[in-house]
Amino acid sequence: MKISYNWLKQFINTDWDAEKTGDLLTDLGLEIEGIETYESVKGGLKGIIVGEVLTCEQHPNADRLKVTTVNIGTDAPLQIVCGAPNVAAGQKVPVATIGTTLYTAEGEAWKIKKGKIRGEESHGMICAEDELGLGESHDGIMVLDDATLVGTLAADLFKIENDQVFEIGLTPNRADAMSHFGVARDLKAGLLQKEVSLELITPSVSSYHVDARALKIDVDVQDLEKAPRYCGVTISDLKVEPSPAWLQHRLKSIGLAPINNIVDATNYVLHELGQPLHAFDADKISGNKIEVKTCEAGTKFTTLDGVERELHEDDLMICDAKKPMCIAGVFGGLDSGVSDHTTRIFLESAYFNPVSVRKTAKRHALNTDASFRFERGIDPNITEYALKRAALLIIEIAGGEITSDIVDAYPKKIKDFEVRLSFENAKKLIGEEIPKETIKSILTSLDIKVNNVTETGLGLTVPAYRNDVQREADIIEEILRVYGYNNIATTTKLNASISNSSRFEDYKLQNVIGNQLASQGFYEIMANSLTSPKYIELSDDLNEEHNVKMLNPLSNDLEVMRQSLLFSGLEAVAHNINRKRDDLKLFEFGKTYHHYSTSREEHKHLSLFVTGNKAEERWNSKASQTDFFYLKGSIVVALERLGLTKLKTSPVKSDIFSEGMSFSIGKKKMVDFGLVKKSVLKPFGISQNVLFADFNWDNVIEMAKHNKIKFSPIPKYPEVRRDFALLLDDKITFEEIDTIAKQTERNLLKSVNLFDVYEGKKLPSGKKSYAVSFILQDENKTLNDKQIDKIMSKLQSNFETKLGAELR
Repeated sequence: MKISYNWLKQFINTDWDAEKTGDLLTDLGLEIEGIETYESVKGGLKGIIVGEVLTCEQHPNADRLKVTTVNIGTDAPLQIVCGAPNVAAGQKVPVATIGTTLYTAEGEAWKIKKGKIRGEESHGMICAEDELGLGESHDGIMVLDDATLVGTLAADLFKIENDQVFEIGLTPNRADAMSHFGVARDLKAGLLQKEVSLELITPSVSSYHVDARALKIDVDVQDLEKAPRYCGVTISDLKVEPSPAWLQHRLKSIGLAPINNIVDATNYVLHELGQPLHAFDADKISGNKIEVKTCEAGTKFTTLDGVERELHEDDLMICDAKKPMCIAGVFGGLDSGVSDHTTRIFLESAYFNPVSVRKTAKRHALNTDASFRFERGIDPNITEYALKRAALLIIEIAGGEITSDIVDAYPKKIKDFEVRLSFENAKKLIGEEIPKETIKSILTSLDIKVNNVTETGLGLTVPAYRNDVQREADIIEEILRVYGYNNIATTTKLNASISNSSRFEDYKLQNVIGNQLASQGFYEIMANSLTSPKYIELSDDLNEEHNVKMLNPLSNDLEVMRQSLLFSGLEAVAHNINRKRDDLKLFEFGKTYHHYSTSREEHKHLSLFVTGNKAEERWNSKASQTDFFYLKGSIVVALERLGLTKLKTSPVKSDIFSEGMSFSIGKKKMVDFGLVKKSVLKPFGISQNVLFADFNWDNVIEMAKHNKIKFSPIPKYPEVRRDFALLLDDKITFEEIDTIAKQTERNLLKSVNLFDVYEGKKLPSGKKSYAVSFILQDENKTLNDKQIDKIMSKLQSNFETKLGAELR
């Protein structure tokens, strides 16, 4: 946001320089990101002096040049060679002296130098309008009034506007500072703490009066929730023309292009007081009636930029008796605005619901100065005052007269906020005791009314325009920012306490598993918890009724809180694939959010995404695609790292997987994982396979707490490995083999591993071959062949009996 210092001084007459003022504004929370210089004429006419042509003679070596002598008030006149056809002795002219920088129409700088032109010395230049930036004429030099004094600086003669403009990085909560008046109000409070007491000057509207009640336009506000307050007045017999120079300079200094005196006046008051206004051509209002309402969904409406838009059923519109004329608080219509032929206007000043304006602006991808302010919440009590201020300004610069009473539809007044401040709480939060009288002085300077004072605190009334100050903590923040963060002393003593935290704290387990996954080549991602409501259509597991919706969404794609980590993760996968990063291993710790009939809940999850090759392509190894078992291995390793080993498998129930599996411990589900369906990947433009795992992190933490880690010494005696090649029915799973083996030998059998699977033509139909290894070990002695053979025989017998297995 741009703030003109000259404009600011109209409200608070400080003699501080811009840099010092900028430092104070930054301390007050209005961070100054930069200070720019504004000049109504580029270069500010520095080095341009009024001179008088004493003599003018033909150049001896050029037919089109003249040799002149010019008095600029110095000891000796200057000899200047001039090519203008209208130069003559006795003229008062603007002279650019040696060293002066001038600018072309394109803004390119060039410097006046001493030189010779066709053999005659020239010590400056007599300038034309376009060379000075004062006009477009280049027919000849600029001839000034004869009464102009020689030696006068051109900057003083032409009243060049020189200004310094603050670029303020305004935070969204500071709606009260979205104007020059609002910034001046903060500056006054800050100066008071510097023991500089200045009056805050507000524009007077005491001269406002109705000239004639000749043009009445009725107002019917049909949606009071979206338009709590609506004011309007008519002005007749005005003349639309360019604004006066002072007004144009004010707007140009903050980056606005002047349009005409009516529109410029509304923009001026907008940036002066923070109240958006809109002027309608009264002759284009059908039925002499204004209706503030919503229109049917799909209604076509053409805005000022010439774009035809399709209205939403919730868009608040300003309509006449027949048609919509303006998107309320956002953008005007093409066919109802002020034109060069306008002579009568209806001037609107209103307070619109911030949420409604925000949704409409985002829905139509419009961002205007008006919507910027309405979205953040303007002062509902300045509406009529700003209307009078704008009406008087329009009459001053465009003529005309006020031809109606002010219509003010404000049935339910927006109340101020009542807040109680405890001195003790202020001391705790600030870390230092600020004198009570200083606190009262600061609050009063911020328009916060002190209703009652006790030994323990204050009863306060906060004005409605400070919608960011509704709690005691907000009041304390206001006190601190005006008092000055730099004025709070830094303690010389540091107190700390040591807390006894469990090793099963969430962040500790996250670090353990995060490091584990990172060592396996995974990258951590952090996705936005806000997402598109359309994603619930991709899964029957998600329910629209369970969406946690934003009251004031940033965009249509960020309207709800996510119910699953899958879709934000797929956005990241698609983003990388589109940038030729096809081999991905990603993980995210995040929350899902659900709105149930009786409560709102959030649950912690860990998600894994795997796609592409396991490793980068290399000359000495073949590329190997990630698959279901690769993801399963990563999951098992992560759970085992937390000591969770007794996993029960079951088919996955989620419809986002084309094939998948679930791991549980008891009745607690640990993770669902598998291959994501093509139909889910298609909306993201992903054509390659993506594997996804969704850990219920809350359950993982709970089960990890119950897991008891046992420590035992490393065995002194060697392991023994024996292998079986088993011919089995193709429906038999390795899990069945593993279970039977561990039931057969509980003490000496340490592990069972499947290291080869064969399904080929040489095997009988419906059969497959499993190569299985068995690790045996006695921790107290070395196993002998007799013990080993006995165990293996027992294993073989049970496999044959229970699984119908045969040794190959």
